[in-house]
Amino acid sequence: MHFTTPIAFAILAATSLAAPAPIESRNTAAPLSLTAQLTLADTAGDRFTILSKNEDFLFDFNKPRGLAGKGGDLFAANRKTFPALVGTGSGMAVGFLNACGFNTPHLHPRATELQVVTAGRLVVEMVPENGVLENGRRRLITNTVAANQMTPFYQGSVHAQFNPDCEPATFVASFNSEDFGAGQVVEEVLALSQEVVKAAFGQSVDGADIDKFKGAVPASIALGVEACLAKCGIAKR
Repeated sequence: MHFTTPIAFAILAATSLAAPAPIESRNTAAPLSLTAQLTLADTAGDRFTILSKNEDFLFDFNKPRGLAGKGGDLFAANRKTFPALVGTGSGMAVGFLNACGFNTPHLHPRATELQVVTAGRLVVEMVPENGVLENGRRRLITNTVAANQMTPFYQGSVHAQFNPDCEPATFVASFNSEDFGAGQVVEEVLALSQEVVKAAFGQSVDGADIDKFKGAVPASIALGVEACLAKCGIAKR
């Protein structure tokens, strides 16, 4: 197809009018977060200009963040809480489980976790993906992990940790993602509609009791396991 000069100019003019506005002219009312600035930096070297203070490269796992439950606490260093991680593909968490503390079943949607127990011991469980069977049933991998021992929790696998002793236990967990995320499995399932929850539990949960059941689900780290509570003289809630 051949365009005459006037028609070609007209097409170019229309295309220019339809072109999207430059990025810098959009959303000027909302300043970019530090994490967003680091993500949009032209080079890795430019990130050091944005992180101009030495303390920008220090994360304190001793600093309370208001997330403590009765069973302990968990501090996570990710691209939001610790922007210096942007571009590293890495994250980390430190968990403190009190006597009989229970980190309820959860998964990490975007990372594999390598967990090292640094004090005390933990009983850990992990359920792999569909199709991983043992004697015809879904495989459950369980271990007691002592200090200076490590276990992996694969990306997307459901896992949990429990402190079976009357003394606190501590663990350090590394992740191959700056934004590893976490989802508490029981809380997520019970957030579905009553009909879906009833079907998932084989009609064993009455619809009238769903809200009560939801309220009984503990926070991410909560006290549990009756044998440990009795051993340590901790009253049930």
